Amino acid sequence: MNKFTGLVRRCVDDYGMISREETVAVGVSGGKDSLALLCALANLRRFHPARFKLRAVSLDMGFGGADYSRIEKLCNELDVPYTVEKRDFARVIFQTRKEKNPCALCSKMRRGALHDTIAALGVRKIALAHHMDDAIETFLLSLIYEGRVSCFRPVTYMSRAGVTQIRPLLYAGEAAIADVARRYKLPVMENPCPMNGASKREDMKTLLKSLGEAYPGVAARIFGAMRRLPLEGWSVTGQ
Repeated sequence: MNKFTGLVRRCVDDYGMISREETVAVGVSGGKDSLALLCALANLRRFHPARFKLRAVSLDMGFGGADYSRIEKLCNELDVPYTVEKRDFARVIFQTRKEKNPCALCSKMRRGALHDTIAALGVRKIALAHHMDDAIETFLLSLIYEGRVSCFRPVTYMSRAGVTQIRPLLYAGEAAIADVARRYKLPVMENPCPMNGASKREDMKTLLKSLGEAYPGVAARIFGAMRRLPLEGWSVTGQ
């Protein structure tokens, strides 16, 4: 875990993601990415000079049957307060509105609910589990479907909500995260969304995998190019 935590620390420090003595909420979906992020930040908290505090927040989308007890147990072991916020988004998106392309609306609703939840807890910063592969896929989505050179930022201030989003996993690839989840037997939950594996992002994941098989190391080179451009908000700032 220390080697993986080192990647997270380097990203946190490069972009000045965490200030001294502040509380950071971790958005925990139950997937391997967010659980690995939670564990790495809990480990980093022990020795980072910022001496920050953590909270974990999960959003129950209302698909039914979700059991957060194993995540709660992990949070107790890590000494991280845990909150589950229940919403009825699944019914609204798939039954009431019957969205044909629900991902954009779902993302917007989830983001708003997470921001409201952490604000109610007195927290103004949330760590999201987007990793290196997610960033490359977002870059390819913008390039291929919109003709733009764009990606989400490592640190994003959401002025309307007064919340800052940070992405400490950007230096970690999905394979490294999967290895952490496997080695530490993290309580990964199955994604109940009917759109899981059927989105344009999944197409980019398949494309990136195909490129990696044909050109080994291509993901790291694309990510390096994204940083060297640099994309807006991607200039290393330090603390």
